[in-house]
Amino acid sequence: MSRNSIYALMVAAGMTAVMAAPATAQQAQVALGEPVSVETLAMAIAFERAKERGVDLKVTSFSKEELAIQAVISGQAQIGIATPYAVMQKSAGTVKNLVSLTKLVFFPIVEKATYKSWKDLNGQPFTFHSRGSGTEAIGNIMAKRQNITFGQRNYISGSDNRIVALMNGQIKATILDLANTNILMEKAGDRFAKLPGVDNPASDEILFARADWIEKNKDKVDILVEEFVKLWGEMQKNPAIIETERVKRGLLKDLPKEIVGKTTAFYTTGVKEGLYKAGGADAAKADFEFYLEAGQLTGAPESLKIDDFWYVAPYDKAVKKLGS
Repeated sequence: MSRNSIYALMVAAGMTAVMAAPATAQQAQVALGEPVSVETLAMAIAFERAKERGVDLKVTSFSKEELAIQAVISGQAQIGIATPYAVMQKSAGTVKNLVSLTKLVFFPIVEKATYKSWKDLNGQPFTFHSRGSGTEAIGNIMAKRQNITFGQRNYISGSDNRIVALMNGQIKATILDLANTNILMEKAGDRFAKLPGVDNPASDEILFARADWIEKNKDKVDILVEEFVKLWGEMQKNPAIIETERVKRGLLKDLPKEIVGKTTAFYTTGVKEGLYKAGGADAAKADFEFYLEAGQLTGAPESLKIDDFWYVAPYDKAVKKLGS
């Protein structure tokens, strides 16, 4: 996606770049690990709702997840959405997870004519979303379980971009999200096959923040987490709420109608497949098991303490208040 296209998406969602203007003393910078799209629309809506309740935010989309994480670690931003486990142990409590938002409902995809099984991928190139991403974690786990070693590791951000690379024959093996797997199989399922993946998926996207910002802004953190938990609960009951909110707020209006017209279908499928699930301590336990096996966390499982990685009080408070 071009820089102009990304900027158009950010503007359509009422978002501006971190470096466009200095934040006010009360304003918090938010770093998203990918451009705003139909897939991340629910997150944009939750932020807008929090802003309406007095939480002053400025949201920026980064082209790569690791850039968003680094922005928060370095203090350029105070809040982020990504999967920060790979750097959390090294950053010594600099950031804390607040609420798990999406699960790793992803599918390993290969070109049938080239590969038939995981064993065929031993020593072969494999393409992931980005370094340290959930897709790479899945690949690491499956390689370990299958006793294989990947050859060259390539990185192409965005499942939609990896679909294009697959269709053009530029890559032969990758991991795709739910929506783009369905699109690929609908367009060219005879050319590609799904390989076995992981069960009990861990968190893919997590709302997290700097620990020092959390300590000074607990009231804002409570509102922010509550708005995510509330919207995710509404989504479970009625996935069409996302399209309703999109229209109401004029979000993504610059995108083609054929893309935004699939918003409700996307969220209906996502909810059904367990993609959009909010979680706190329960998600943390599943994440520890997954990311330890993936090599993005180190140590014995019993040595990992939830409080070292998570600040779960706002999530627990929101669940108690909303009854969800």
